[in-house]
Amino acid sequence: MCRLILVRHAESQWNPIGRYQGILDPDLSQRGELQAKALAIHIKKEFPHVEAIYSSPLTRTRKTAQAIGDAIGKDIILDQRLIEIDHGEWAGELVDDIEKKYKEDFETWMKAPHKIRFPKGESLKEVFDRTVDFISFIKATYKDKTIIAVSHSVPMRVFYCAVLGIDLSHFWAFGCDNASYSILSLGEQDIIQKLNISCHLGELYAEAHRAI
Repeated sequence: MCRLILVRHAESQWNPIGRYQGILDPDLSQRGELQAKALAIHIKKEFPHVEAIYSSPLTRTRKTAQAIGDAIGKDIILDQRLIEIDHGEWAGELVDDIEKKYKEDFETWMKAPHKIRFPKGESLKEVFDRTVDFISFIKATYKDKTIIAVSHSVPMRVFYCAVLGIDLSHFWAFGCDNASYSILSLGEQDIIQKLNISCHLGELYAEAHRAI
């Protein structure tokens, strides 16, 4: 089996204020920089034999992955399949403003996320397709190895649905905090071993926004 350490990027400048990011590219916040360092120290201790580090190409994921890479002596590999969902017209907008401006779509996003396509953006099904492709690639390439993939909240929740073989309507059932990680075993039977681990952050922990 391949062991996949699935990491959410550290806190960005937009996470604390509840602004949709999508494929826009805000940097890490000051707390995010510290979270990435704390995560890297923890990863080095817990997982001494990592074969490869993959990352979404966006700055917030890339910098989180680079902190880990620097700690364990591995280069990072950028992979478009790990990128955040394209929030389309919602990108750059505050959650509170979206809730008012797109009231019906926002309600669908919160209650039936599998039914929405973001205006001029993506749907969860599109994220699912590239996620499944990445999972298949990892299984074929890294049997009996440990790898790290640094991604975003939407692809990660989709990962969990894919691994468990459950419908995307269960998307919101999984916690996904900044600079947290989960451990997945990928093989004939895919298993989520541990989910949303954030104990390494201590006082740097910040609860994820409800709608992002």
